Amino acid sequence: MVPTKAAFGVTTGAGAAWAAVAAACALALSGPVQAQNYPITPNQRAIAEMVEVSGIPLAELAPNAPDTYTVKRGDTLWGISRLYLTSPWRWPELWGMNKDQVRNPHRIYPGQVLTLEKLNGMARLRMGPVPDGPPIETVRVSPRARINTLPDAGIPTLPPHVIEPFLNEAIIVGEGALDRSPRIVAGTEDRVLISSGDRAYARGRVGTPLVERDPRMIDTYRVFRNATPLRDPVTKNVLGYEAQYLGTAELVRSESVQDVLDEKGNPVPTIIPATVDVIRNKEEIRVGDRLVPEPPRQLTSYVPRAPGQPVDASIVSVYGNAVKLAGQSQVVVISQGAAEGIENGHVLAIMKAGARVDDRSQRNERAQLKLPDERNGLLMVFRTFEHLSYALVLEINDVVQVGDRVANPR
Repeated sequence: MVPTKAAFGVTTGAGAAWAAVAAACALALSGPVQAQNYPITPNQRAIAEMVEVSGIPLAELAPNAPDTYTVKRGDTLWGISRLYLTSPWRWPELWGMNKDQVRNPHRIYPGQVLTLEKLNGMARLRMGPVPDGPPIETVRVSPRARINTLPDAGIPTLPPHVIEPFLNEAIIVGEGALDRSPRIVAGTEDRVLISSGDRAYARGRVGTPLVERDPRMIDTYRVFRNATPLRDPVTKNVLGYEAQYLGTAELVRSESVQDVLDEKGNPVPTIIPATVDVIRNKEEIRVGDRLVPEPPRQLTSYVPRAPGQPVDASIVSVYGNAVKLAGQSQVVVISQGAAEGIENGHVLAIMKAGARVDDRSQRNERAQLKLPDERNGLLMVFRTFEHLSYALVLEINDVVQVGDRVANPR
């Protein structure tokens, strides 16, 4: 991956750093940054140490848990958890059965062999020897200078192709934050709609200082529109604003100030907007859409687990335009975030509201009843903001809709 640097610059000595504002906008828009190597929490370690003493009851194992399993490329932590446990969010207990060998539950690698031992009604999971043959994931390299992000060979928690687009596309912003970002001011040949392969022109806020662009860097920006308020279905309070992702653009020429002759032939300092090329688009881009510097690609790795605190939240929205219902492997937004203790990897139950019925069991009295809420499926949080979180629907029995409750899995 080529490193990026935010810089709409000047060709004259007209000023200081537009990029500083762009970087500030990026911080304001990106939400809490998640570390790449997540620590093992005291609660996870306590569970693992408790399980380490005796193992777990056989009744807690999945019915078809294999005696041995070789971790392979394409596996996920969630999938292996489901393979061995009736409650897959209890991954810390699966790790606890083998804590001496699996010292960090966030790092499980292809080629490792899991061996299930059953004794006296209890089960333990140990790491067996790596099979004979050439090492898995071997890469031959030659000396070469390059700037790049090192790949993580460990298996991910969730399928990368499912959630990776949302790690860059979806952002929650504060009120008015998007309005302070640089904007598209025109397209070539007076184009109204701009798409992949088209050129456009952009500039920062009036009065924004400028900086000279570094020609060695490729400046990449994401394009957004319409920061839509997300409201708590219960309280109706605005919890944040979701910006609509439109596409990605690269900076070609920096913004500048040049002397342009007016009708009388007098030089007048005039702003020349920056030039950007749209390299991909999800929807058509228009004049007025906003640019946000693309953040570095994050290698996220986290352990599936139940939250350590009680959770009572709601599904605020389903990702996508005018979508109210969600199916399996779709992304939803829930009404709690980092401020409420929600973390990446938290597994939550989706609750379907019980129906309202009349009590017909007695002839002379027909009271109205509300049946209990029932679990409709599971979701896992993969990106948190202050009061909102994005989660992937892992499994469901029926459709999921805005307003459904989410709670602790048991």
